[in-house]
Amino acid sequence: MSKHHEPIHVIGGGLAGSEAAWQAAEAGAKVVLHEMRPTQKTDAHQTEGFAELVCSNSFRSDDHQHNAVGLLHEEMRRCNSLIMRAADAHKLPAGGALAVDRDAFSDAVTAAIHSHPNIAIERGEVAGLPPEAWQNVVVATGPLTSPALAEAIQQLTGEDSLAFFDAIAPIVHHESINHDIVWAQSRYDKVGPMGNGQDYLNCPMDEAQYNAFVDALIGAPLHEFKDWEKVPYFDGCLPIEVMAERGRDTLRWGPMKPVGLTNPRNPTVKAHAIVQLRQDNALGTLWNMVGFQTKMRYGIQAEIFRMIPGLENAQFARLGGLHRNTFLNSPKVLDANLKLKAMPRLRFAGQVTGVEGYVESAAVGLMAGRMAAADARGEQLAIPPATTAMGALINHITGGHLEAEAYSGARSFQPMNVNFGLFPPVSISKPEGHVGRWKSTEKTIAKKEAITSRALDDIMAWA
Repeated sequence: MSKHHEPIHVIGGGLAGSEAAWQAAEAGAKVVLHEMRPTQKTDAHQTEGFAELVCSNSFRSDDHQHNAVGLLHEEMRRCNSLIMRAADAHKLPAGGALAVDRDAFSDAVTAAIHSHPNIAIERGEVAGLPPEAWQNVVVATGPLTSPALAEAIQQLTGEDSLAFFDAIAPIVHHESINHDIVWAQSRYDKVGPMGNGQDYLNCPMDEAQYNAFVDALIGAPLHEFKDWEKVPYFDGCLPIEVMAERGRDTLRWGPMKPVGLTNPRNPTVKAHAIVQLRQDNALGTLWNMVGFQTKMRYGIQAEIFRMIPGLENAQFARLGGLHRNTFLNSPKVLDANLKLKAMPRLRFAGQVTGVEGYVESAAVGLMAGRMAAADARGEQLAIPPATTAMGALINHITGGHLEAEAYSGARSFQPMNVNFGLFPPVSISKPEGHVGRWKSTEKTIAKKEAITSRALDDIMAWA
C-alpha cells in the first residue's frame, strides 16, 4: 500500500491529538487515533476521555481584538476547530476569559471523535518509535509522553528532551466558602461571555494576614523530587510557594493582586492582597483557586489555604499537584512542517513541541492534522502566514527562537504562549481627526487592533 492510501496514525488523545485527528478526518483522510488511557494511566489524568483538562478549566482571554490568545481562538474557529467548538458549547462565566465545564467539554470532544466515520480508535500505549509501516504519523503525546517513546526520540535525535513540572491548582466546594467574607466581582467589573461582571469570588487579605500567609508558604514542606527531576519551571505557571520565595510582594503583583476590585462591605479600605476563585463547572458547585498552582504536600495544603479569609472552612474537591512536562528542542529537531528531521515520517504536535497552553497545543494539532492530510493526498500544505497567530506560533517553535549563547540549546529553548511579540511588526498612524497628543496607551491599543485585523484577514485564505 502506498503512503498516500495508508491511514494517518495520531498518537495521543489530548487537545492536540484530538484536534489533529479531527482536522485530518474532516479533510477526507482515514485516521487511527491511539490513546494509552485507560490501559496505561498517567499521574495527572482522571478519566479516559479525549481532551481532558488536567490543570485549569480556562482557555484564557477570548478578546480577539486586543489579546493574542483571543486571536488564536478566533483563527481556530474559522478553521473548523473541534476544540473551540466544544469550548464554545460548554463555556462558563469567567469575565473576559473563556472557561469551560471540563467534564462536558471532554465529553463533547470524545463524542465527536467516536462518531466521525473517518476515525478509528485504538486503546493502548505505543511504546517506543511507531512501527516502520506507519509512514504518516502525528505524535501528540503531550507533557506526559511515555518514557519509552521519549527515550526512543532522544536516541534518534541526539538531543536531550527538556522537562519541567506544571503545577495544578486546587478546586474548592462552593458550599464550603464563607460568603459573608467573599464577594463576587470581576476585575474592573469586566463582563465576559456568559458573564455579568461578577464572575469571580474574591477573598480579601490585610497586610498582617498576607504576611502570615507568605511565611506559611515559604516554610511549607514540598514534594521531594529526584535529582533528575530538578528542572526549571515555566514562568507562566509557577507554583505559589516558588513565587513567595522570589520576594515578599511577588504574589501581590501576580495572582493575588488587589487592583480593580472593591469590597462592597468595606469599600473605603483597599485589601492588601486578594485571592480569586473562578467557577469550574456548569453547576457552579466547584471553584478553582486562580493562579494557585502548588507543589506543597497534600497534608499541609488545606491547612495553609484555610488561612485565606473566606476559606477557613474550605473543603477541597481537588488539591494542588504536579505533573511532568517533556518537550522537544523543536528549533533544532523539527522542520517548518513539524516533521522530525531525523525521521520525517513522524510529525509532532501540541505541548511536546514546546508550546505552552491548552489553546496553543490544540492550534499546533490543528496545523499538524491538516499537514498530515495533505501528505496523504501527495501534497504539501503551506504553513499559515507569519502574520497570523498560528503562523507566528509555528514559526517560533520551528525556528523563531534564538538560542542563548550561555546555555545549551536544550536549556535555551523554553515553552512559549502565543503573544504579540511573536508577530511581525505592523505600521500604525495617528487616526485622522485626532486632536492633541497620541497617548502611548492609545498607540498600544491601535497596534494590537492592527495586528489582529491583519491576522484575521490573512488566515482566511489558509483556513
